[in-house]
Amino acid sequence: MHLLIYGADGVTGGRLVGQALARGHKVRASVRSLDGSERGHDQLQWVTSDILAAEQLDRDMEGIDAVLNAVGIDAGPVTAVAPPPLHSQGTRNILSAMRATGVDRLITISATFVETLERGPIAFRAAASVGLRAIFDDMALMEKILAQQSDLRWTAIRPGWLLDEDPTEDYGVFADVIPQDLIRTRTGDLAHFMLRCAEEDLHIRETPAIARAEPEEKSDMQAVLKEMAG
Repeated sequence: MHLLIYGADGVTGGRLVGQALARGHKVRASVRSLDGSERGHDQLQWVTSDILAAEQLDRDMEGIDAVLNAVGIDAGPVTAVAPPPLHSQGTRNILSAMRATGVDRLITISATFVETLERGPIAFRAAASVGLRAIFDDMALMEKILAQQSDLRWTAIRPGWLLDEDPTEDYGVFADVIPQDLIRTRTGDLAHFMLRCAEEDLHIRETPAIARAEPEEKSDMQAVLKEMAG
């Protein structure tokens, strides 16, 4: 497949690029700017574009079989309170470019916390309900936009709190929300599942959730809150 990956320089996007190439796909990797440190590969093309700049996206889509959107927002204090509309308006722009160029498959990242904040340590729930509410609200708006797209084959994946580690491939896939006793999703597993959805045409117009049990030191209150604080 020829895959377009937005957010290719992020923690999940970078893993997507590496895994896609390892699985024999051709990749067009989009970042906002190039710094010369990008990996080289004969099946990899780097492009610069901003999903909030609609006029830049049509050119990204030429010859593409599926779009994988891994653009995320830094959950720092400023962006968490007033995040740019990367999920909502960014998705609108991607969908418009897809229609203009005849691409009909999109896999994007949402969050299980769009559905419920009743997951993870109590302190995490309290902090997320205040500090990350605006980001989750923008993700919820993105999902509403996607739900109106009956002519496109979209999937919005809902991970738990991300853990930047290698894939295990033994994660659980659930309908809409992760189970009560889980909180973490590895970025490696998230990338793996996004590729599976593209390759096997899984979960069309659905919001599957993924997570797995992790050691306590990676999923307890102290670990999660430390990551939230940066």
